[in-house]
Amino acid sequence: MNLRVRALPFLFMAFSASAFAQQRTQTPPETPPSSAAAASRNTGPKPYGEVITSKAKTSRGLFLIHRIDDKYFFEIPDSMMHREILVVNRISKAPSGGRAGFLGYAGDQIADNVITFERGPSNRVFLRSISYQEMSRDSTQGMYSSVRNSNLQPINASFDVKSLAKDSAGVVIEVTDYLMGDNDVLFFSARAKRALGLSTYQKDNSYIIDIKPFPSSMSINTVKTYLRTPPPTPGQPVQFGGAAAMASPTTFELNSSMILLPRVPMTPRYYDPRVGYFSTGYTDFDLNPQGVERVRMITRWRLEPKPEDVEKYKRGELVEPQKPIVFYIDPATPKQWVPYLMQGVDDWQIAFEKAGFKNAIFGRMAPSNDPEWYIENPKYSAIVYKPSDVANASGPHVNDPRSGEILESHINWYHNVMSLLRNWYFIQAAAVDPRARTLRFNDSLMGQLIRFVSSHEVGHTLGLRHNFGSSSTMPVEKLRDKAFVEANGHTPSIMDYARFNYVAQPGDNITDKGLFPRIGDYDLWAIEWGYRWNPEAKTPEEDRIIQNRLTVEKLKNKRLMFLTESDPDDPRAQSEDLGDNAMKASAYGIKNLQRIVVKLPEWTREPNEGFESLNELYGNVVSQFSRYMGHVVKNVGGIMTTPKTVEQQGVVVQFVPESKQKEALTFLNEQLFKTPDWLINPQITNLTGGNTLTTIGNLQNGILGRLISHNTLNKLLRFEAEEKAPYTAIEMLTDLRKMVWSELAARKPVDIYRRNLQKAFTERMINAVTPPPTPTAATAPRSPSSFTENTDAMSVAKAQLRMLQANIKSALPYYKDAASRAHLMDVNDRITAALDPTN
Repeated sequence: MNLRVRALPFLFMAFSASAFAQQRTQTPPETPPSSAAAASRNTGPKPYGEVITSKAKTSRGLFLIHRIDDKYFFEIPDSMMHREILVVNRISKAPSGGRAGFLGYAGDQIADNVITFERGPSNRVFLRSISYQEMSRDSTQGMYSSVRNSNLQPINASFDVKSLAKDSAGVVIEVTDYLMGDNDVLFFSARAKRALGLSTYQKDNSYIIDIKPFPSSMSINTVKTYLRTPPPTPGQPVQFGGAAAMASPTTFELNSSMILLPRVPMTPRYYDPRVGYFSTGYTDFDLNPQGVERVRMITRWRLEPKPEDVEKYKRGELVEPQKPIVFYIDPATPKQWVPYLMQGVDDWQIAFEKAGFKNAIFGRMAPSNDPEWYIENPKYSAIVYKPSDVANASGPHVNDPRSGEILESHINWYHNVMSLLRNWYFIQAAAVDPRARTLRFNDSLMGQLIRFVSSHEVGHTLGLRHNFGSSSTMPVEKLRDKAFVEANGHTPSIMDYARFNYVAQPGDNITDKGLFPRIGDYDLWAIEWGYRWNPEAKTPEEDRIIQNRLTVEKLKNKRLMFLTESDPDDPRAQSEDLGDNAMKASAYGIKNLQRIVVKLPEWTREPNEGFESLNELYGNVVSQFSRYMGHVVKNVGGIMTTPKTVEQQGVVVQFVPESKQKEALTFLNEQLFKTPDWLINPQITNLTGGNTLTTIGNLQNGILGRLISHNTLNKLLRFEAEEKAPYTAIEMLTDLRKMVWSELAARKPVDIYRRNLQKAFTERMINAVTPPPTPTAATAPRSPSSFTENTDAMSVAKAQLRMLQANIKSALPYYKDAASRAHLMDVNDRITAALDPTN
């Protein structure tokens, strides 16, 4: 499907002011209003002075705002009718007990909508919510009317016209009741309410703080109280009386900002799967006369040269944009971290120079003398510091759904992200960086870690997605080359989850430049692709041709490759991995883990403290080792997908070569299935109470589950059907069985770790030959072709169990130790029961 958009401007759902005017006489009859409301409406608009009296306190901005005692009025000029207005709702102040995961902190976005005001019949003004899910732009075609008639925008609120404007070129409406009520236009969305457990709105315990109008925006501040029922804690019994008995009042201070969208939307740029941008879109009924197309536009800021600099830009000179991108630092941020957060923003300057713009992006302190500046104001982008135990950071953005133009961003910076950074760097770099061999990093080291995360999150706010494939373009041995890695970084993209260079070994003497992520070649290319201005393109279609030509040429450089973060089959696209060979990179990583684990008791020791930190960081060692195993196992049955257009050479889909799949399986045997004795450290477990038998068993069982799965087996069967020299399912399972059960051929005793491994293998194989439950009347019918019993997978698995059972029976007479015999007899019985359940 072509991912295209039409030239803009276009209006919401083909529903324009003129279209509304043509249909005003066709408005359907309404439900009769209440007698009080009817009496009020029958009086009609009053003279301006009777409504907006001398007591009114008036503020000018997007609309005139009048306050008379506790009542609020909007004076909306005719010129603002039918103008699209983006509403962004955020929490200004939050209760400490009102959180749910990442949601519920001051600064959190809780809803966004696009609305319009329009004049209606009977002296009313309607507030409509606008959707952009379906479009038809060409009003000369019948499809335009059909789409319009099938997508009438909902009326969310209706207001009586209290008076005409003073100059008669507008209307006055009272909004007090609407602001004092509860609705998902100005306050919590239904989804946010569910997440936070909010139910009954308590109007008597709520109020309006103020309304601040600005030239192209407006800020509404309110206090809202709800009954809240916190979600039950897993494993805890439900309290007597049910949810209603547990509900308690919860109060939030909210900010609702209304931003006037441009009359003419920014010209969009088409989404391209070869470059990682977030996108927005709609279904278009014009592009394909024989069908419909899903249009996708990338999200990006509007960067354009100043009119006087257009010719300079065309000549290739760097120019300043009309409006740079500025991120303000939350005043609540601890002072020692402010320079590093700002540097994380400024690091992107070099990328925008590739797109032809200098001084395009800045990190700044929050202004102290700007009356319009406040942390929730969507006119300003900010890095919001949250006093939270959440170990995370995120970079969302708000965009114009008509074009993908990013309007603002509030990066969420949770205080406890520093514990995450400490653990990452400790586990991945302590073997080569002495500064990491402590529980408390100095400010300089922590500051550099903060800078890297700041740069990553800013990248998201510029429209960039994760590029989990970037690190796979680096040869593993180059990650140990001091000159190369310090000059080029250990991954071409800071948008990868490459973290730190865990391949580097102590003798390589690699410094920060080769250990830390940085903005790399892919990031420079991605910003150039998304932000270069193409004045020669008169339409988005012409822009697409220019962009494709540029992309085809640039992607001859493999370091500029983008792979999604959501491909479950491509071993190149993985979180937390490094290099072009997971087996080689993981082997180096494990050597460093082995160096670290023996030092953990020393490096985590603190006076007057217990062993919680030792336990935590040992757990992180185990997690990192598990991560390495996951990187490797994805090669078995791996399918590599590289998006391309017809102008590019080569195939899109490739299977991981047989030799590399066998290399992966051999690695898993050597590093995991053969008991990783280095993880068995009595000095640690005697202090923390850990159970290495369970720890190692869980690691092994998890990887076996990925190897002996219907998904992996069916992919290997596909290879067999399509490849000339495949690694077949039979070969893989045979190799795996021989590795896991190597004691049988040698008639060696089986120790307790290996007995657990072999039982896990047997149970996984039994699961592979156990058919799904027979469908009942209460379950949906299943398609026979979708189940493994109708492929060779079940046949192959059964054959392996029969061979294993034969090997066990042949070896049993040679085993004299009681533990091994009991184990083998038990496994034999399990196989018999699985292959012949009626016996």
